[in-house]
Amino acid sequence: MPAPAATSDGLAARCTRVVFSPWSRLALLLVLLAAAATTMLLWHPQRLLAGGWTAQWSGPTALVGFTVAYGVCTTAFVPRPVLNLAAGALFGSQSGLATALAGTVLGAGLAFGLGRLLGQEALRPLLRARWLAAADRQLSEHGFRSMLAIRLFPGLPFAAMNYAAAVSRMRWCPYLLATALGSIPNTAAYAVAGARASTPTSPAFLLSMGFIAVSGLAAVVVAWCKRKALRKG
Repeated sequence: MPAPAATSDGLAARCTRVVFSPWSRLALLLVLLAAAATTMLLWHPQRLLAGGWTAQWSGPTALVGFTVAYGVCTTAFVPRPVLNLAAGALFGSQSGLATALAGTVLGAGLAFGLGRLLGQEALRPLLRARWLAAADRQLSEHGFRSMLAIRLFPGLPFAAMNYAAAVSRMRWCPYLLATALGSIPNTAAYAVAGARASTPTSPAFLLSMGFIAVSGLAAVVVAWCKRKALRKG
């Protein structure tokens, strides 16, 4: 009689190891991300720009609700510029900026936590290519500085950078602090643009769009200059 019990316990232990193995957790992460991205494609989050949000929500409830929705949407690869414009259009420049920044930090934290819990252990052994190892070393050893630079320049996919940072050994505090500080300039520009979209000839709208264009061009130049250095590192 003891033998079947031992066999049962061994089977249960093996099943537990398989279910909680790094590759099983990575598969779960991929399924979750695919489901979230599909949901966002079907939902069309750009509808937020139409201003329908405040028809059912108002006051602090609307701000908190939008912040949570913002964070969840970014983990599903919804582009931040769309959400930043929506924040400015719905809540004005100042409240829109505060809401968008809070949502940015929330979304970054959610993606970082998911990536670290479900994907880091399986993916780290795959960082063998020279440029991948160099990027990982940069993020791991100079987390705050690297993430601050990533957030300051637009063009890099927000969600992809969050999950990539999760695979590195970057710590939570530098990651979130750099995200909050580095996201301020471009988030502010988009929030102002969204708030002043009804007056596209106003100085505030033109300045915000000019800043977005200049920062985007600067990001391209910096990326081009750093490309060879990263590969050689």
